[in-house]
Amino acid sequence: MEELVNILHTPLIVIGEVTIDLAKVLTVVMFVLLGISAILWSGRFIRTHLGRRGTDPNAVQLVSRAFMIVGLVVLGLITLDMVGVPLTAFAFVSGAVAIGVGFGAQNIINNFISGWILMWERPIKIGDFLEIGDARGTVEAINTRSTRFRRVDGVHMLIPNSHLLENTVTNWTLVDSLVRTAVRVGVAYGSDVRLTERLIQQAAEEHADVLNEPAPMVIFDDFGDSALTFELNVWIHATAERGLRMIRSDLRFRIDALFREHDVVISFPQRDVHLDGELRLVRK
Repeated sequence: MEELVNILHTPLIVIGEVTIDLAKVLTVVMFVLLGISAILWSGRFIRTHLGRRGTDPNAVQLVSRAFMIVGLVVLGLITLDMVGVPLTAFAFVSGAVAIGVGFGAQNIINNFISGWILMWERPIKIGDFLEIGDARGTVEAINTRSTRFRRVDGVHMLIPNSHLLENTVTNWTLVDSLVRTAVRVGVAYGSDVRLTERLIQQAAEEHADVLNEPAPMVIFDDFGDSALTFELNVWIHATAERGLRMIRSDLRFRIDALFREHDVVISFPQRDVHLDGELRLVRK
């Protein structure tokens, strides 16, 4: 037993008046492991508790991450105090590390700060429907380095936070979910244009997801090459592109049914061909 005590108290590192032995190392390691476990458990408890109370997911994520970062900083300071290492001993080293980090980890720091800006200012929130370049999808999580983005085809993308702040991003649900969409249809020349207008308006008014205010609007858009072109503009509440496509599909189905009932013909391309000269049948 005495030999074990001597081994545990054998100095391993001596820095000035600070002596670090095996017993102190084991104590610090156990303390750090228990501290990290407690911080992670507390972070999960905060997320679960706030989530059950119906708190906004963005606020839950901001609070839990701030708690975990503060907890890790406090744990680090307490660990240094237990070891007996004064913070002034790290003054020179920390300066060198800061310079190295500044040059070698600019993108990481940029994304880290951008992540906190996104969570604090909330120009982009969890659940928002975004359009980033050619990609469209929903924000699932905003982390300290990147944002997890699920495209409409189900594929996940990890987008650096700085990219969301430095580039143009279309947020369909930034203020509300009010979106306008349009359906175009062409009818044959000679059709009753007023009847066509009423039928298209009826299709919009019958749809449950089309808002009455702003009211649907039918526009006689153009005299096309082969059709009289009409455009239906409607306002709906939609949080994803799929909702818009489904509503446009429903409207087209209903417009087609109403046109068939009232003998309104949907146009198709037609061409008149004029031949000069004489046609002859050549027999072989």
